[in-house]
This record gives sequence, C-alpha cells and structure tokens, in this order.
Amino acid sequence: MVAYSFKAYFAPQIEDMTKSQTVRADRARHAQPGEMVQLYQGMRTRHCRRIVADQICTANLPVQIKLSDLLDELIASIVVNGIQLHREEVEEFAWKDGFHPDRLQLMHDGGRPKSARHNMGIFWQRHHPGVADFSGRLIQWKPVG
Repeated sequence: MVAYSFKAYFAPQIEDMTKSQTVRADRARHAQPGEMVQLYQGMRTRHCRRIVADQICTANLPVQIKLSDLLDELIASIVVNGIQLHREEVEEFAWKDGFHPDRLQLMHDGGRPKSARHNMGIFWQRHHPGVADFSGRLIQWKPVG
C-alpha cells in the first residue's frame, strides 16, 4: 500500500471525486494498478488526516509537463505515456488534477484564473520554481467496488 499527502485545498475535491489523480516526482515506489492507495492531508504533521477510505490505483503512467512564461496559461504541454495531450485534453487533465477555477483560486491579486490549465500553471510555478520541464508519474485512482 502506498500513501500520498495533499494540501488542504485539494481535500474537498478528493472527497467528492472531482480530483482522481496526482502528478508526482519519480521515487523508489509508487502505487501500481490494482494496489490500494491511502490519501492524506498533511501527512507527517500533527494535523494529519485521512481524506477518504482507501482507493484503488487504476494507472501509473509516465508524465511530462512543460511550462513557459511566454504563454498566458503557463502550461506549454503535457505528455502522458508518450502521447501529447491536445488543448482540450490539457484542460480536462487539469480539472481531474484538482485545478478547476471554480474550486481553487491561486491568484494572489484577487484575479480569476482563465482556466484549470492556468490555475495548474500558477501552482507549478509556485511549488516548482525554476523547473520548466518536469518528468514524473501520473497516479490515478477510483473508489473500491
């Protein structure tokens, strides 16, 4: 069983299953399809809590994300399992990853993000400064049963 930790603002989306995936850096061990995953908020802190009951991993795929400050939406491309996503697919990917602009506001100036893709770009710039090309794993899950 593999556990993943999430920021508090993703917890409601995991609870209502609008967020059913996570992008993670490569590490020694990630969940494999058919394996159970545990989803936590604030893991390794005194405020740690399990967000939902154990879920089942449905996919573990290579993912590459490219960012560019030259684009308004910041995300230049996303490639999953060797397949580059089209514009609409990038937006859907960002929704499933918890960046829907109606659910998550990341702009400091009070402005509204243009799209889930834009929200995701803001998040990536903030949490991965100086990284224009990211390679890692896409982990997807669904409820058991």
